[in-house]
Amino acid sequence: MQALPKSRLLRFVEQAYHLARRAVARYSSKFSKRRYTLHQHIVLLCLKVRKNTTYRGLLDELIEMPRIRRAIELEELPSPYSTLYKMAVWRVLLNLSITLLPTNGVVGIDASGFERSHASKHYTKRAKLTIQQLKITLLVDTRSNAILDVHVTTTRKHDSKIAPSLIKRNTGKVTVLLGDKGYDDQKIRTLACEVGVRPLIKHREFSSLHKAWNARLDAGLYGQRSQNETVNSRLKRKYGAFVRSRHWWKQFRELVVGCLTHNIDKAL
Repeated sequence: MQALPKSRLLRFVEQAYHLARRAVARYSSKFSKRRYTLHQHIVLLCLKVRKNTTYRGLLDELIEMPRIRRAIELEELPSPYSTLYKMAVWRVLLNLSITLLPTNGVVGIDASGFERSHASKHYTKRAKLTIQQLKITLLVDTRSNAILDVHVTTTRKHDSKIAPSLIKRNTGKVTVLLGDKGYDDQKIRTLACEVGVRPLIKHREFSSLHKAWNARLDAGLYGQRSQNETVNSRLKRKYGAFVRSRHWWKQFRELVVGCLTHNIDKAL
C-alpha cells in the first residue's frame, strides 16, 4: 500500500525536532526521569503556539496523532505542568531557525502590542498588572520575512531605547536598518554606523532641513519597512493577539516560540 504523503503539520514537526536536537541536550540533567526529552518538549511547545491552543488541549489532540508522535519518538505524553525555563534556549532556537530562510541583510524594526490580560481579569487585578500589554519589537529581514530577533518588555520604554540592544545583538546579520520616526535618535544612527550598518530612519520633521533629509531617503528601499507590519499582523492572526501564560517568563517564551514557529512555517 502506498504511503500517505507528509502533511505540512508533520513537516513542521520534523523541522522543529531537527532544530531542537541541534540546540539543546537530550535531557535537562543527569537526574532526569527520562520519560521524555527536551527535544520532544520543545516541539510540543511549538505545536501549541502553531495550533493556537492550550497545552492540555494539545495533549488531548496528540492522543489521536500517531504519525506526529512517531516523528518525535514520543511514547509517553509530558505532564501539562512540565516546564522549560531557560530563556537562552529559545534565543538559540530562534537563531537556528534563521538558517532555514534566505536573508539579504535589509532589516526593518518595528514594535507592536500583545494583550497579557486575556486569560483572567481577576488575575491581572490580583497581581496588580497595571500595564496590560506587552510591547514586542521585531527585527524582520525583508527578503523572506524571517524574524531575526525579538525584544519583549512590560514597560512603556521608548522605541529609541530598545533599538540599541537589538542592533548590538545582531551585528553581522544586518547591513541596512529600516525604521520609522519612532527610532529617530542620533545615538542609534551613530551606533549603527560603528557596527557597519546603514541606518535608513526617517527624521521627525521639526524644520525644513528634516523634510529635505526625508525626501532624499531611498523610497524603494525604505518602503520595504512595511513588511514588519505584515509580519506583526501574521503573528496575531495565526497565533493570537494575546498571551495565554500568566507568568512573565512564560509570556516571553510564548512570544519567542511564536517567532520561531513563524520562521519554520515560512521555511516550509
